[in-house]
Amino acid sequence: MAHFHIKTKKGRPYLYVREIARVNGKPKVVSQVYLGSPEKVAQLAKGGDDGDRRLIVNKWGALWLADQIDQDVDIAGIVDEVVPTSKRETGPSVGEYFRYAVLNRMVEAVSKNQLPQWYSRTAVQEIRPVDVGQLTSQHYWDKWHRVTEEQLGEIARRFFDRVWGAEKAEADCLLFDTTNYFIFMASKTPSNLARRGKNKEGRDNLRQVGLGLLIGRGTRLPRHYVVYPGNLHDSRVFQGILDQAKSFLRGTTEKERLTVVVDKGMNSADNYAIIDATRDIRFVTTYSLHFAETLAAVPLEQYEPLTEALSQKQRDDDDHLKVYRTQMDLWGKKRTVVMTFNPRTQRKQQHEFERKLDTLREDLLAMRAKVRENAPQWRDAEAIRDRYVARCEGLHLPTDLYELTFSTEDGQMAMTFAKSAHRTQQRERMFGKNLIVTDNHDWTTTEIVSASLDRFEIEQCFRQTKDDDLVGVQPIRHWTDSKIQCHLFTCVAAMTYLRRLELRLRRTGIQRTAADVMADMQHLHSILAIPAGARNPRRSLETPSKTQAEVLRAFNREIDGSGVLRALGH
Repeated sequence: MAHFHIKTKKGRPYLYVREIARVNGKPKVVSQVYLGSPEKVAQLAKGGDDGDRRLIVNKWGALWLADQIDQDVDIAGIVDEVVPTSKRETGPSVGEYFRYAVLNRMVEAVSKNQLPQWYSRTAVQEIRPVDVGQLTSQHYWDKWHRVTEEQLGEIARRFFDRVWGAEKAEADCLLFDTTNYFIFMASKTPSNLARRGKNKEGRDNLRQVGLGLLIGRGTRLPRHYVVYPGNLHDSRVFQGILDQAKSFLRGTTEKERLTVVVDKGMNSADNYAIIDATRDIRFVTTYSLHFAETLAAVPLEQYEPLTEALSQKQRDDDDHLKVYRTQMDLWGKKRTVVMTFNPRTQRKQQHEFERKLDTLREDLLAMRAKVRENAPQWRDAEAIRDRYVARCEGLHLPTDLYELTFSTEDGQMAMTFAKSAHRTQQRERMFGKNLIVTDNHDWTTTEIVSASLDRFEIEQCFRQTKDDDLVGVQPIRHWTDSKIQCHLFTCVAAMTYLRRLELRLRRTGIQRTAADVMADMQHLHSILAIPAGARNPRRSLETPSKTQAEVLRAFNREIDGSGVLRALGH
């Protein structure tokens, strides 16, 4: 509720506009704006009809939308059930600290240090009142310090159960993959999570933290996640997921079996032994052609178009995806395997391969010239071989495509090189091809290929986590493992809510991304103004644009002519 308030300082009156809201059940001044000197007071008191006098403009639309997605899940309530409020605790609860972190990462991710300032620019007091001065980085540190790893695991389990229950989601096929995030943590800072490893963004010089994510195929709705040390191999992460999650995996679907789709980084005999021992869990994965050169050599004449219902024109189209299905022994059992061939991919890979070979040949010619000149640093055969290997690694080429030979002529070292036609042809036979392995022997070839291709859905999730505005995992500004765990959970929760938003809009016929919707709704403001001819301040919402109104209608809301949010039909 807004009202004028006059303070007297040294005998002079000063005019303020105050807004009061209930915070933790008690009335509290949540906004106070200084309007001016006594002269300003007199001018405002006269009123006028020359238009509304805007006093405060706050961002409203995106934060309101984020809060709506949390209404039926109530992440703060879940956290507070697991981490109860202590008797001496004041201010927002631990759960509310999680909630306000998640809402921020759904709209415009900022650091905890910037959170109070960010919320002060929003209409949070209208949407979900809070003392924003309490949302400091130090308070986050203190509150999150109370959350143990076991409690966070229980919070996550309840959160995903409630989300999937609210969405009435069910999946007989889940997608699993991993990624990592670099962190600017000093080498001497103790951490079990932040370790050095192969970074997917090329920042191998920095420590990193890994994230494994399990999502529903088709819905892209996260179902489970795991945070793991940055030096842990993907296959071991997947083994941990299987060991920990077999019980909830069975509860994800009412169907007789659940299929988990992974990529070849998860492949290991131990992992598939666990799956083989679990009656109702199956898998679809990819397999390196370097370990299946016999299959890679199968003539393309034996491949068939992917779908048998194709028209004759599609059958004759050389660019159409083709498949070859058979069985082979892998990880101690016979598996169904499908070789796919994409002509367009083959042409792209062939072109890139030839370009790299030309570059490598030019480098070898330059090396040979240096050897002939007997140049310094070019008189040791092993050192030259090392340079060749390093150049191949830089071009992402195997080292056996060229054979280097060194000899001595007239007391001076000579170098020759020759391209291996056999190894070159072997590599070219793999272009455009992919090997898919599954134990779903009764699936059609189309079902197997489609499940494998749908791994792009989880890649989209990971791309969103690395978005600077939404979710925004990086940069990680926490320096202890427990805080890193809490930070990553809020990021995964925000990503889950954003996906819920897309699903909610899709059900009403709105095909838009969460990023597009949030950017649009950021421009819908709440305004505190003195209406023309009036003497008291009043809050109202801006007139929404067409696209903003569509989003509001998807949530059964509209903004009437007086700037008030109402339920449709009221």
